[in-house]
Amino acid sequence: MFIKCWGSRGSIPVSGSEYVRYGGDTTCLEIRPKSGDIIIVDAGTGIRRLGKKLVRQGFTRFNILFTHAHWDHLMGFPFFKPLFVDNVEIKAFKRPFPGSYVEDMIQKILASPNFPVKYSDLSAEIIYEDAGQDTFQIGSVRVEPISLSHPNGGNGYKFIEDDKVFVFLTDNELGFIHPGGLESSEYMEFSKDADLLIHDAEYTPEEYERQIEWGHSSYSDVIKLASAAKVKQLGLFHLNQERTDDEMDDIVIMCRQLISEGSHPFDCFAVGVDMEFNL
Repeated sequence: MFIKCWGSRGSIPVSGSEYVRYGGDTTCLEIRPKSGDIIIVDAGTGIRRLGKKLVRQGFTRFNILFTHAHWDHLMGFPFFKPLFVDNVEIKAFKRPFPGSYVEDMIQKILASPNFPVKYSDLSAEIIYEDAGQDTFQIGSVRVEPISLSHPNGGNGYKFIEDDKVFVFLTDNELGFIHPGGLESSEYMEFSKDADLLIHDAEYTPEEYERQIEWGHSSYSDVIKLASAAKVKQLGLFHLNQERTDDEMDDIVIMCRQLISEGSHPFDCFAVGVDMEFNL
């Protein structure tokens, strides 16, 4: 399973010399299992560059999953180049919300006065796929959703191929249970023994005291979760829009110090743009 990050910034895209290493684009992941399917998670501004690459490579079939409907996870969708290419098929899974929610969500993005191109004028065909309430399959990957603890709800996902496990839990607050959210112990169990866990770690512990109930976690809570779950690698995600590269490096150093004081050693890093993983 190949995984690439096209954007890891939270809330709003940023630019400038202080954001070069980790990048300024908002959430978008590309996953390619051995079956050759292309799975896209979220349509933040990172999906723009991904779409350009996919068109260049001649791909015409895509699967897209959404974690939730907040703007930073959707704002790149109208700029996804395959939407404007003939013979493209995009399978959008009806998660995390049932019924016509995902279809309505996409149509609202591509509607006046938000965007000049109408949904009905797209060249690509968008198919809305029922994924059921539990596990579903995309090619050779089994996908397991879990409810996020976040304002307005959402889903995290576990991707399993052969004996490799990737867990993605962005916009998940471990220190407060929002409606529909779960206890921290349930996220620990969901992440147990993962080869790679990427988790929201937007705040320092001091910042979190001022931002409780905002839907994001402190890095110290995430370290506790990853240690209890005995993961092999932890990627810190949903990087604060004000966090410079150097400040993010300092947080990684503090996280590694916390890990060294615990009983379960694992690799920890901040997830930056264009970072790749092979599981």
